[in-house]
Amino acid sequence: MKIGGLLKFSMIDFPGYISAIVFTQGCNIRCKYCHNPELLPLAADTSYSEEEILYYLEKRKNCLEGLVITGGEPTLQPDLKEFIIKVKALGYKVKLDTNGTNPQMVRELINEHLVDFVAMDIKAPFEKYHLVCGPVNTAKVYETMSLIVNSGIDYQFRTTYYKEVLNDADIETIKAMCPDVSKFKLQECLPVSEIKPTLKLEHAI
Repeated sequence: MKIGGLLKFSMIDFPGYISAIVFTQGCNIRCKYCHNPELLPLAADTSYSEEEILYYLEKRKNCLEGLVITGGEPTLQPDLKEFIIKVKALGYKVKLDTNGTNPQMVRELINEHLVDFVAMDIKAPFEKYHLVCGPVNTAKVYETMSLIVNSGIDYQFRTTYYKEVLNDADIETIKAMCPDVSKFKLQECLPVSEIKPTLKLEHAI
């Protein structure tokens, strides 16, 4: 696992659980409002080894209940399942944050009971996806949405309101894509400098 960051304690990122958060290195899309551009390159040097993370979780398992795996895009990690198995062996619940571009990995994690909560970002109505985050296979995004909805596990869909591209009608379109609007969250888009064009797409799915 390429791990680019660790937040050791959170009471808000995993509903119902006190958690730690690991940030995986590498992302296959380029959202113009990205707040973690240092996590975008897959080949960058990483801050933590898998062993360090597992050691921390072992020490803190009496006060932490869950681990959030976010990014970057966690499903790019070829050893994600193996890492989660080790985390679950310590007694932790696992929440996955994903952009939905890798339905195969999400399906495997759900079918093997390796995730307890999935939060998926819906960037825009499908016809506007490319305006927010570059080229994306939206058929795969839709497939992941369907997998999550029918999984039987808890989930949330989230949209960052990027007003350079999105409008109120777009938000209503996105809400209509969600069968349970109570599981939809609209997030404020905080101002950032747009990511550098030199941060090219890697391992596009």
